[in-house]
Amino acid sequence: MAERAALEELVKLQGERVRGLKQQKASAELIEEEVAKLLKLKAQLGPDESKQKFVLKTPKGTRDYSPRQMAVREKVFDVIIRCFKRHGAEVIDTPVFELKETLTGKYGEDSKLIYDLKDQGGELLSLRYDLTVPFARYLAMNKLNNIKRYHIAKVYRRDNPAMTRGRYREFYQCDFDIAGNFDPMIPDAECLKIMCEILSSLQIGDFLVKVNDRRILDGMFAICGVPDSKFRTICSSVDKLDKMSWEEVKNEMVGEKGLAPEVADRIGDYVQQHGGVSLVEQLLQDPKLSQNKQALEGLRDLKLLFEYLALFGIDDKISFDLSLARGLDYYTGVIYEAVLLQTPAQAGEEPLGVGSVAAGGRYDGLVGMFDPKGRKVPCVGLSIGVERIFSIVEQRLEVLEEKVRTTETQVLVASAQKKLLEERLKLVSELWDAGIKAELLYKKNPKLLNQLQYCEEAGIPLVAIIGEQELKDGVIKLRSVTSREEVDVRRGDLVEEIKRRTGQPLCIC
Repeated sequence: MAERAALEELVKLQGERVRGLKQQKASAELIEEEVAKLLKLKAQLGPDESKQKFVLKTPKGTRDYSPRQMAVREKVFDVIIRCFKRHGAEVIDTPVFELKETLTGKYGEDSKLIYDLKDQGGELLSLRYDLTVPFARYLAMNKLNNIKRYHIAKVYRRDNPAMTRGRYREFYQCDFDIAGNFDPMIPDAECLKIMCEILSSLQIGDFLVKVNDRRILDGMFAICGVPDSKFRTICSSVDKLDKMSWEEVKNEMVGEKGLAPEVADRIGDYVQQHGGVSLVEQLLQDPKLSQNKQALEGLRDLKLLFEYLALFGIDDKISFDLSLARGLDYYTGVIYEAVLLQTPAQAGEEPLGVGSVAAGGRYDGLVGMFDPKGRKVPCVGLSIGVERIFSIVEQRLEVLEEKVRTTETQVLVASAQKKLLEERLKLVSELWDAGIKAELLYKKNPKLLNQLQYCEEAGIPLVAIIGEQELKDGVIKLRSVTSREEVDVRRGDLVEEIKRRTGQPLCIC
């Protein structure tokens, strides 16, 4: 450190010498000689790491959220949480990081996307990849046999982010799960009903929920001739059919994963089919598929599921799609994924999916992986892809140039004359104590026009104006910001009047 300080002093002195020679208009040769010495000293000094330019930015795949964006997010969360609670769910929370071994081997090819942390006091830790595996660990640890829960929290994936499409490395998941031994397909049907309720309530466009069953997939792979050891990796390839053509997927299966071309062709005959309950009935008559025990169980359950979905009035939103695979290793039965539909360009064309906004399925074996005795707790659940939904809602608001309120303030306490700060402070305190959302400007003597302008900009609906005459009369002038109508309200009646006008309950019972 002392050596660097000495060099810095020499550079400073040499710099002054060069500047002095230039001012004295010394010969070019002498100036050139002294500049060379200065450069040599600077080279010895090297760059000062403490003075390196620091780029102020968020890490790749993350973002900040402005008050406007947070207001949108809160509204979306409110719709989702109200739906979860309407269906009787309790809420839990789990740590943001887990023991690495808890997460290992649960996500198939996606395991490479897990964020590992440095060794912390002898424990190898990883950031959670989803909320499902921590939930299964929670059930096993607490020896729970049944629970209906929701969990909204951030998860982390070392993915290549596409932030304009709502893909991040840090993002929220909104999960709802039903754990316990129940009669077939009743909880599964409720999960699909919840998914449809939320997507309809958010009004983000037409959607379709694709449904399949891992048992049908595994049975299909078996009769097509896929070796047992390749089931999961071929399943991962099939899962890409929503983003890639069949030819591209087939090339991956054959070229990268070593599957025989004729086996891939047999898979192609099945995975390009989609429809409703009629396709389920057709496959129940399929001479090969119906002979596979796993596939037959899956098809029978799907037929029952469609009966319940019809009773829930959502069967028109559901499509049985044999290409749906859901690459995660822990699924054991019904799987589903909701996609937004793009309006077709030409009449008669099928609507196109523009991205998954919700997904889920049945995972009956996951809890048993954590239980010392291998005790299984059947589970089924769903996850709402809120980041993609946020992106869609934000884009729509920008196009419509819609104003979004970022506060919930009901009334601004204002004054019409000077020297009324004490009265404003007393009144705003009374309102806060009564549960009214109120503000005041942080100036001793603000102009009334500035106070009214602040209300218009912030979307505050009411202004409670104190003036000398109002104080004498024991009233407050209550002004509507939009209509500009003003009425005198007795001070003792002000709280009830504000609640009446803003639709707030008059008492908390």
